[in-house]
Amino acid sequence: MTTLADPVPGGRPGDLRRVAALTAELAARGVHGIVLAYVDTAGIGRVKTIPTARLEAAVSWGVGMSPVFDTFLADDSIVTTDVLGSPDGDLRLYPDLDQLVVLAGQPGWAWAPVDRITQEGERHPGCARTFLRRIVADAADRHGLAFKAAVEVEWAVGLDTAPGTDFVPAVSGPAYGATRQIELSDYTADLLAALVAQGVDVDQIHPEYAAGQFEVSVGALDPVAAADRSVLVRQTVRAVARRHRLRVSFAPAVLPEGVGNGGHLHLSCWRGGVNLHSGGEGRYGMTAAAESFVAGVLARLPALTAVTAPSPASYLRLKPSRWAGVFTAWGRETREAALRIVTGTAGCRDRDANMEIKPVDLAANPYLALGCVIAAGLDGMTTSLPLSEEITGDPARYGPDEAAARGVERLPTSLPQAVDEFRADQVLRAALGPVLADAVTAVRLGEAAAVDGLDDAQVAAAYRWKY
Repeated sequence: MTTLADPVPGGRPGDLRRVAALTAELAARGVHGIVLAYVDTAGIGRVKTIPTARLEAAVSWGVGMSPVFDTFLADDSIVTTDVLGSPDGDLRLYPDLDQLVVLAGQPGWAWAPVDRITQEGERHPGCARTFLRRIVADAADRHGLAFKAAVEVEWAVGLDTAPGTDFVPAVSGPAYGATRQIELSDYTADLLAALVAQGVDVDQIHPEYAAGQFEVSVGALDPVAAADRSVLVRQTVRAVARRHRLRVSFAPAVLPEGVGNGGHLHLSCWRGGVNLHSGGEGRYGMTAAAESFVAGVLARLPALTAVTAPSPASYLRLKPSRWAGVFTAWGRETREAALRIVTGTAGCRDRDANMEIKPVDLAANPYLALGCVIAAGLDGMTTSLPLSEEITGDPARYGPDEAAARGVERLPTSLPQAVDEFRADQVLRAALGPVLADAVTAVRLGEAAAVDGLDDAQVAAAYRWKY
């Protein structure tokens, strides 16, 4: 099947011949409908669905959806900018056939991510998937770079019988405990089976630290496919949970205290098939280019948090000494550093070495998050930005003088602070373009205003079941 790299109204004959065969195959497998999925600026997964028989029409002409969703908040209220938020206009959703899969966790359904195209056949400047694709293409053209990326997915499993919006953990066992794994053994086994049936290679799945929390790590792909996979994995986690009469939350802070759900990004830079994070003369085998890439991300972390930690609930999670990475610091396998250098095990470092960006949660639009992180790294690479000294241990222990000497700063402690940093960052705003940059600012300020005056427990409750 062919990806619609440049969708145009009317489709292409080659695509349409494939679509006819694909439609017949889906029908033979009992697929009645197709979920067309994208993620809005607020990080909410939005969908339209079509009968399987309408796939050819969707490939040819797209499926209509209003551009107003670019300025939806998590509570479905709408903010406006000079460009977005109007009830006027229409966009077309074009499914990416390369990523279409039959949903093992939702019998009768298939799923595909979409590109958002104007009625005139132009790419919509607010399409986050298009933004990430553009950033990746620019890196290939200007720097000869390719990337491998993966998004960790953490979630809390609750009882579906909990009253109202409350969260009651579905398991009682300890963190990483065998008891917890056994208590939800049937659920996690069915989840593994569904993911494998959908072509998702799973590295590991296990009980995590927080109450009722689990994590799944998946194989790395190119950034666009990795972001698609993150959306698909969450769709599957939730669908399988519902079949087991469970309820799941990907919110950054399910409860006001304790450890929340992260969505850590893993990213590595490649040139000519060689991993730049391994085999070089820099620290821990990084090449000079990889060190500058890491330095570029590190330098822009305060502004990046407006994209990677986009919810008021994100700042309940971003607390010191919780492995959330809330200081501008890096280190090898240092889980309190915002950037963790993962070298991999001796013997496979040329394949596995990468960087992990920790102040990221699953309220983030994965396309925006990966695109902005890559843009920051590319700027560091272009300017040959030097990488600071690494840290070990917990940077929260540093006094003000030592922290300043090491260049270790606290990341924003609130969403408005993150927006201020983002507004001042010309590199990220230029990478996004004026439409997306303004949407990010407007939506973040709208989310902050929506919870003004609420205490931590009320903020956690407001977003508990949104993501």
